[in-house]
Amino acid sequence: MKKMTDYTTNKNKAWPELSDCTLCPRECHADRNAGQTGYCGQTAQLTAARAALHFWEEPCLSGTNGSGAVFFSGCNLRCIYCQNYEIAQGQSGREITTPRLTDIFLELQEKGAHNINLVTPSHFVPQIITALRTAKKQGLSIPVIYNTSGYEKAETLRLLDGLVDIYLPDLKYCDTALSGRYSHAPDYFEKAAAAITEMVRQVGVPLFVDGEDSLMLRGVIVRHLLLPGCGRDSRRVLRYLHETFGNDIYVSIMNQYTPLSQVSGIPALNRRVSDEEYGRVVDYAIRIGIENGFIQEGETASESFIPPFDYEGI
Repeated sequence: MKKMTDYTTNKNKAWPELSDCTLCPRECHADRNAGQTGYCGQTAQLTAARAALHFWEEPCLSGTNGSGAVFFSGCNLRCIYCQNYEIAQGQSGREITTPRLTDIFLELQEKGAHNINLVTPSHFVPQIITALRTAKKQGLSIPVIYNTSGYEKAETLRLLDGLVDIYLPDLKYCDTALSGRYSHAPDYFEKAAAAITEMVRQVGVPLFVDGEDSLMLRGVIVRHLLLPGCGRDSRRVLRYLHETFGNDIYVSIMNQYTPLSQVSGIPALNRRVSDEEYGRVVDYAIRIGIENGFIQEGETASESFIPPFDYEGI
């Protein structure tokens, strides 16, 4: 029988990195150990809103059994159109300990998850490192995915070297005006480009179980969510990725942007991406020679792609 952990006596310890937090490019210097919240909206206390099998990732990640997704509360980017607005703003989440996170990883593996999918993990990297190391000692053997907005510090990512198998970053913008307006981060492209370079350095070229149509074991998939009216910048993003990384990465071009209530007063964002807009971007990707990629077909812009943050598995 598996030994039970008394979580009431395993409070999170003080994490030196969080006493003057500079984990992400915001470098807000919050003393999160003392209960201050960083730009991410979180203290040093681990908080998550869901840990369950997730079937809405790229096919090589979700497979037939699902990806073992752990949705952490808070976010260091906090885009105004965020599709996971409820948890990104810290409005949903339950406090857990690091030993509990270790057990969550192992429970997801026992449920048949193809991988452990750390969703928006940047601000909890020290705790995640401890939980992963412990879980691996206790038998965690499936790949670990680091699922991020891309707004990362390469120095922080280096702490994860050897622990993460698959990096799943966004590259949202090239244009500094767009990233400043929609994500309050004019330096987004600079930071995300450096972060993706570090990710590729760590995990190398993609590796699959049985070829390109099977499960990914290692590699980088860069996501780009097309925003309404931003096709020109999307083409800049795709050209940069192709010219810089070629076939060393996969590119996922997403059309699932859903205008939620928080953008009702922003006409530019308060509509879905048209089929014509998306088609032009996909045609451009093909024209410039992108071969390793994923596209979305059919009606994907729907709130049904947003999971219920109901504390399942927490």
